[in-house]
Amino acid sequence: MSTPRVVAVAPASPAARAGVLPGDEILSLNGEVPRDVIAYRLLADEPELDLEVGRGGLALQLEVVKGAGEPLGAEIESALFDQVRTCDNHCEFCFIYQLPPGLRKSLYLKDDDYRLSFLYGNFTTLTRFTEADLERVITEGLGPLHVSIHATDPEVRAEMLRNRRGATSLRWLRALLDHGIEVHGQVVVCPGRNDGAILDDTFAGVLDRYPELASLCVVPLGVSRYNPEPGMRPHTLAEAAAVLDAVHDWQEVYRATLGRRLVFAADEYYLLAEAPFPEAEAYEGFPMHEDGVGMARTFEQEFTGRVAEPTGVASGFFAWVDGAPAEGYRAPRASGAAGGDSGASVRLRPRRGAPVGILTGVYGAAVLGPLVEGFGRDDVRIVPVENEFFGGNTGVAGLMVGADLARVLADQPETHRYLLPDVCLSQGYFLDGTSPADLPRPVEIVATDGIALRRALEER
Repeated sequence: MSTPRVVAVAPASPAARAGVLPGDEILSLNGEVPRDVIAYRLLADEPELDLEVGRGGLALQLEVVKGAGEPLGAEIESALFDQVRTCDNHCEFCFIYQLPPGLRKSLYLKDDDYRLSFLYGNFTTLTRFTEADLERVITEGLGPLHVSIHATDPEVRAEMLRNRRGATSLRWLRALLDHGIEVHGQVVVCPGRNDGAILDDTFAGVLDRYPELASLCVVPLGVSRYNPEPGMRPHTLAEAAAVLDAVHDWQEVYRATLGRRLVFAADEYYLLAEAPFPEAEAYEGFPMHEDGVGMARTFEQEFTGRVAEPTGVASGFFAWVDGAPAEGYRAPRASGAAGGDSGASVRLRPRRGAPVGILTGVYGAAVLGPLVEGFGRDDVRIVPVENEFFGGNTGVAGLMVGADLARVLADQPETHRYLLPDVCLSQGYFLDGTSPADLPRPVEIVATDGIALRRALEER
């Protein structure tokens, strides 16, 4: 078990007044040793706090006096202080098995930890969930959680997870729902594995056994060129259309029985099937926005000014409170301008009125193209970036890497402005370890929402 280390202290905060310094190690709060940021935050909510910190090899006792619920003001470096609960499934569709060698170590970690599901919206299969976990989730109200279902037929699910516990672990889903915990489900559809009649059976199983699910998203299998499983392949257009038909049919069944649609297809399915996106109202508040459900419609609403605020990232309650760092899990995005040679030569940035190229993946290009055409500027263009690094059917903007961006930008005019969505960056780096400074053209990093893009285009 590691000791949480303070990385920042807010000025004039209770922690600052008590003498907490960056670099201090939190040894205990009111005599209790927290095992994760959830326990840390609950303990730190107390109005009177005896804080034991380690500093320079010494243990110091600090007394904190503050209002109940007032933030302590000390940011710590990690979310979990004990071991991350790793995944013991061996799903043939797991994208982590499809990563190329040589990436940073954290990318190869498979977690199946309900705490990360609560904190950051990660999906858990519940195959390592326990009675003690259930008691804690219920007692502390740790919701929403996000559960990978894939199939409700026990044998099919166990086969897909390559784990015999996959046949029984959904009993925990039933227990969570019985105790009023909000849960969002996910089905990754693999052609020839859990589509067709099995997908219909899964939708029927959800209606029969898990109708209290807050939502259920259906996403297509992602395949990289490093895929080691010969049975895993991308959807054909007809297969994608069949999945959409099933989702739309079951939406009507759910509406008739539950009063809501419950299940939604990821945007990729509409692109793969060459079908129009549903209207915004059909998404019922976009409960699975971060999982690629309704992103195109929300982006359109933001870009055209129909909404005043971006939909944003919905990744758990603790995503916004102090003491819920992103390091190692969902790292903060970069912003601002970056790029150009790092050598001695001086590079002048393009003027604001220069023509604009919007860098995005091939899926993003299909969504942004019509919006940009209607914007009223003939000097703005989409620059699709084909993902050769991962290959396969990888087409989302979030998986763009520096190598592919550099290849595409090398053929683009030097004097133009280039806008890059921040979703492909984690702590300022692409997945291949490069940074915007390594690109052959300067880029302006823009938040991945329609409002931010429109504002960037309006700058002259």
